[in-house]
Amino acid sequence: MVKQVLVLSTLIRVAGAQAPATGQDSLHPIALDEAVRLAQRNAPAAVQARGQVRTSASAIRSAYGAFMPSLSLSVGQTKQAGQRFDPLRGPVTQTGMPWSYSTGVRTNIELFDGFRRWNDLNARKADEDAAESSEVAQRFNIALDVKREYANILAARESEAAARAQLQQAEAQLRSAVARVKAGAATMSDSLRSVIQVGDARLALITAQNNVRVASASLTRLVATPFLVTANPADTSDVRMTDVDSASLEQLALEGPAVQQAEMQVRASSASVKSARSTYMPTLTMSYNYNGNRQDSTYRFGFSDYAYGRTLSFSLNYPVFNNFSREDQVVRARVAEDNAAAQLRDARLAARQSIIQQLGGLRTAEERIRIQQASVLAAQEDLRVQQRRYALGASTLVDLLTWQSALNQTRVALIQARQHYRIAGAQIEAIIGRGLP
Repeated sequence: MVKQVLVLSTLIRVAGAQAPATGQDSLHPIALDEAVRLAQRNAPAAVQARGQVRTSASAIRSAYGAFMPSLSLSVGQTKQAGQRFDPLRGPVTQTGMPWSYSTGVRTNIELFDGFRRWNDLNARKADEDAAESSEVAQRFNIALDVKREYANILAARESEAAARAQLQQAEAQLRSAVARVKAGAATMSDSLRSVIQVGDARLALITAQNNVRVASASLTRLVATPFLVTANPADTSDVRMTDVDSASLEQLALEGPAVQQAEMQVRASSASVKSARSTYMPTLTMSYNYNGNRQDSTYRFGFSDYAYGRTLSFSLNYPVFNNFSREDQVVRARVAEDNAAAQLRDARLAARQSIIQQLGGLRTAEERIRIQQASVLAAQEDLRVQQRRYALGASTLVDLLTWQSALNQTRVALIQARQHYRIAGAQIEAIIGRGLP
């Protein structure tokens, strides 16, 4: 009897213990839109994508510059000095040797190159379009990562709330079991099982709180803030259902950033093939030189009193044989074009496959949310009935714990369904390159 009294005292202290602290005071709430904006600005992938757009724009400017004539200026001043051999003094430096001056202007332009520069310009424009499509795709991929972590935080918070409810139920059950044991209406086994339920609930609560901090740390890395951020508490656990049109989304997927990038790669590859073929054409170049020179016995600086000469020349060049270098360039360009065409075909098929898969996941999650919401209500009612039956002695504690476990499982299933719905919607937005209505 003394042993039972000690056990009951321990159980009462366990039932009255405080729940674990959340430890989330150091987390700064942030709205989803703000988190996406910060991540799209700070993420390394976004910085690289914007840099690629800038590089492509610079390449276009360089391609336009190839149509312009080159220009170079030259200025030279040279002091001529010499030595003579004196039989008495040896080598003697001669003085009074004149300065030599020269100036020149040279310009050169390629008049015809078999349309190579024009094809290069078209290829660079296609590269810029591909870089812009890649930048759009990166922005939505980053938004997908942010929304995934944001959904993980919301799911962890839902799990934390469910664990707290589970803990409250377990503690209430433990107090009831202790009272029944004291009254002789139940055995010590009921109290021990209730202690186990309390421990499981506390473990679930600690796990959920840790998941919140881990997901918040991942979100902080994405947004690149110097302090830890977390999802805004104003964001509720409920999700807004979206009416989607499968045919419209499939068409948008075929016009998404990944497909557009592949199309631009095909354009650039086709232009590269034309550029490689242009090496079979002759090139015509015009050069113009304007040079002057003079000599003086003293150092001067200026452009007067020069003897200027002008030279205008045209040169036509046609490589008859260059050790199959042209043929190798054409073959490589055609292989790249075939690869780009295959990548485009696969990108379209992948977009269709992904949109069908994600639409199925979205609708499945939507239906699961409805089912699990009803299941939670049913499990709560079943548990209430079992609690009444147990209080009246009409059922055992094992039956009651079974219904409590069923309620916990339905809550977890509802949380997972909401999380899957959020992530599926974000993945659809990443595929089509725009937000869902």
